Amino acid sequence: MGTLPQHAIAHGVGSNNNGIAHGVGSNNNGIAHGVGSDCITIQLKNMAHIYIFSPSSAVRDKAAFRRGVKRLQAQGHEVEVDETALDSHMRFAGDDATRIAAIHRAAVSGADVAMISRGGYGLTRILPALPYKAIAKAIDGGTQFVGLSDFTALNQAVYAKTGRISWQGPALGEDFGPSQDPDDIMQACFDDLLLEQGEGTGWQLPKLEAERRVLVKDATLWGGNLTVLTSLLGTPYFPHVKGGVLFLEDVGEHPYRIERMLTQLLHAGVLTQQKAVLIGQFTNYKLVPAHDKGFKLATVVDWLRSQIKAPVLTGLPFGHVQTKVLLPVGAKVDLVTEGRDALMVWGHI
Repeated sequence: MGTLPQHAIAHGVGSNNNGIAHGVGSNNNGIAHGVGSDCITIQLKNMAHIYIFSPSSAVRDKAAFRRGVKRLQAQGHEVEVDETALDSHMRFAGDDATRIAAIHRAAVSGADVAMISRGGYGLTRILPALPYKAIAKAIDGGTQFVGLSDFTALNQAVYAKTGRISWQGPALGEDFGPSQDPDDIMQACFDDLLLEQGEGTGWQLPKLEAERRVLVKDATLWGGNLTVLTSLLGTPYFPHVKGGVLFLEDVGEHPYRIERMLTQLLHAGVLTQQKAVLIGQFTNYKLVPAHDKGFKLATVVDWLRSQIKAPVLTGLPFGHVQTKVLLPVGAKVDLVTEGRDALMVWGHI
């Protein structure tokens, strides 16, 4: 992994109006620089083989599924859809055996990217039967497994069982299937993955977080959906990461539930062992003023900062939102902040 010099910070980083960096690489001095999404489009000449599979909930929005496939094909990619990607069994994309077989087919497909159709629920119940050797061999051969939400279970299990890196990133329906064009930042980061040139990401911190300078070196990046991650605690599929950078997001969870899950991770000794905690996007919840009486997500973040010594940084552009970066679970990263700029570098993967 390329190391980050002590005073390095984003230089010429491509970003959207929210100050979110994408396409971070490095020059000969090890200082991060960016590639704008327009440049990515021009450079993306070789089509990729993308395998679409459904390891969790059934695809209900088939129109979005079809749009996502067509959109990726229009970008020049070969899209291979798993034979059971649209299966349905109760709330799942097929019964357990069907979904296990789909993951195995994704692993032996030889694809550049194996991307989920959607998240939902279903992976935690089949973790003991996943084809870990086949997945590890596929990753060693260049297949990048990509997804989010329920896919957090596979990310953690694969790292815990094999030490291999997989990605938190887009899903077909949610990110490539909407009627509007995909988010520019998400698309640029996905293109960087296909080009094997994305080496980090950056974002802008809130003003109140600009005073503390953070410098973390050679830490394992891990995390994902908080609910799914917490459900793995105490199992063989929960990675034991000391000195890591933990990133978290969730959807539809009231802040008190978020605090309850963080409390569980705290009491289990997980949070105090990290070098930094990154708070992504927590969305689609509804406060209840009559009961909350001022209790909100910021309250939870303040509480967390009072419980651990490691820096807690917010604003990470990742979660159940359109603008999301791609994050390699299990990769070694360097993290630095300077003022309101945060930069995380993992080098070539």
